[in-house]
Amino acid sequence: MRLPHKRRADRTGSPDAVESPDQSEGPERTRRRAGRAKNRRRAARKARRRPIDFPRHGRRGWRRWMPSWKLTSGLFLLFAGALTGLLTAVYLKVEIPNAHDSARRQATVYYWADGSRMVSVGDVNRQDVKLSQVPDSVQRAVIAAENADFYRDSGVSVTGIGRAAVNIVKGDETQGGSTITQQYVKNTYLSQDQTVERKIKELFLSLKVSNRRPKTEILEGYLNTSWFGRDAYGVQAASYAYYGIPAKELNPSQGALLAAVLKGAESFDPSLSAGNHERAEDRWSWILDRQVSTGTMSAEERAKYTEFPEPKPPVKPTSQAGQIGYLVDIANKYLKSRSGITGKELASGGYSVHTTFEKDKVLALTKAVEQVRADRLDPKNRADDEHVQVGAASIRPKDGAIVAVYGGSDAIEHFTNNADTSGVPAASAFKPFVYAAALEKELEGRERSAESADPDPLKPAPIRAPMASMNLHSALVDSSHTPFVETGKKIGLKKVKELAVASGLREESMAKLEPTFSIGTSTPSAVRLASAYTTFVNEGRATEPYSVSKIERNGVAVDGLGRPKPRRAMSSEAASIVGAALRQVGGSAVGPPKDRPAAPSWAGKTGPNDRMNSAWFIGATPDLSTSVAMFRTKPDVPQLLPMQGVGGPDAERGSAFPPLIWKAYNEAAVPAPPYPADGPQDRP
Repeated sequence: MRLPHKRRADRTGSPDAVESPDQSEGPERTRRRAGRAKNRRRAARKARRRPIDFPRHGRRGWRRWMPSWKLTSGLFLLFAGALTGLLTAVYLKVEIPNAHDSARRQATVYYWADGSRMVSVGDVNRQDVKLSQVPDSVQRAVIAAENADFYRDSGVSVTGIGRAAVNIVKGDETQGGSTITQQYVKNTYLSQDQTVERKIKELFLSLKVSNRRPKTEILEGYLNTSWFGRDAYGVQAASYAYYGIPAKELNPSQGALLAAVLKGAESFDPSLSAGNHERAEDRWSWILDRQVSTGTMSAEERAKYTEFPEPKPPVKPTSQAGQIGYLVDIANKYLKSRSGITGKELASGGYSVHTTFEKDKVLALTKAVEQVRADRLDPKNRADDEHVQVGAASIRPKDGAIVAVYGGSDAIEHFTNNADTSGVPAASAFKPFVYAAALEKELEGRERSAESADPDPLKPAPIRAPMASMNLHSALVDSSHTPFVETGKKIGLKKVKELAVASGLREESMAKLEPTFSIGTSTPSAVRLASAYTTFVNEGRATEPYSVSKIERNGVAVDGLGRPKPRRAMSSEAASIVGAALRQVGGSAVGPPKDRPAAPSWAGKTGPNDRMNSAWFIGATPDLSTSVAMFRTKPDVPQLLPMQGVGGPDAERGSAFPPLIWKAYNEAAVPAPPYPADGPQDRP
């Protein structure tokens, strides 16, 4: 029986036309059709025999190169199996190494500018304790803060490691996201290097430690090896450093504060700054609340802890007595801001820090302060002379190097660094920046006037300078306030602030833009004010102050400490005019140097007309710019004490003393004779 012919559409697409092969096609064409069909069947059989159908059979164009879902899933399973096998092999091969020997920890050595050793910081302050000696409340606070799932997790946070690896590749901060087990492994067995290799080692070691060690042993090790700041490793040393008691006597509130500083003592030790205190109080409160939310503390118990547990002030080791502790403090701050090195990393040791501090100048500045205090202050018989503090800093104008500071009587007794802390109003010492801003405004007006010059000589200039109606030169010399207040209003306080910040004062030390802003309500540090005055010496160019010239770790230089480059803060003309007035101020304040020609000095000072609780003198020469601040402060009183009566009735609210300190220091620190006789210059 003949089968009916296959129906096929005609050229118009109609399926109705049916033709016999014999009627529509010749024998040759039929054979070709049959041959192609045979080839397709042969190719299909061959494709079925290929283990991987790629490029794909029966597809044309880009589809030929798209893998099938079967191929994709198969490759994924193959990769997953291989990776699992590799990870299993690595896990089985990894052995838990011996713990670090704390006695082998290297010191961090600080050097004077001449290369001689200044101090070695490296003794590990740690006392291991059993977990049973740490109150349960402290353990719960640490777990709530660092790893709430500690007793249930596998010892690692894969997402945290992945995030850290991505951050390493991007060059970002890698901290955070680790479990307590991972942090214990890093503290105990590994280095602090932030590399992908170290993170991979941390992953496998953490898995193995978690499988082989009980959680209580891991928690005990973590509490004994963690960095709490204040040179304290471990909860026992931290308890003594912050509260002067052993760990077993910590209450839940104190334990929450210690858990808070684990996040980073530089940012959360409440004694270091007002910002730190605010952050520490917020995190302390959050940790207590977190314990309630995780069920480890009742709401009733949480309600008992409403008062922040203030720790005792930090203390320096005896090796950092005198000015050494302040110098180390300034160097460390600079390193953290420029190179990204943390306090924990510095404490781990192995660094060689080459500072810009010159030993002879530090000794000369200390001697000058102590001499004036001994000669002019009498705290035993005059109550107004009690609680007097002095802060001073000396900077090399040509490059911004900090060569000397006086931070207080003794770093292990008075921890706050008076040379590098804000909070003391600059008063009249701020006025040169108002003067310079007014001059810049006048110069801008002259330029615009010249560009749009009018042939009519009777037509006034587009902008008139404030000095047309008031003499800021005389006002600066005489310490008059009103001309500066009026000038600030006319030219705009924002412009004054911008120029002061461009000269080197920190934005955060600037006061509110109120009328008194122009007479020094801002509170720059002695370091920053000494640095800003170099702008008048350097023809209007400012240079960022620096305290470290080089740092190495195990003989390898650490990057990120390139020398600061000068920047234009004001025109050379403005700097010259203000400088002439400041030289007159300096000449009237300190007189000619002893046994040497007069040196040209740019000096700003507070005077008897200032009613702020501070006394300043800043004297700048081409060799040194030195600022000296005197003020009164008491630990339990947040605001400064009044300066009225300090040094007796003839001391001008203490303003007579900073120039004496500056003069004694400068005569000892600067070789004589440095300059030809020049004398105070008249106003321009």
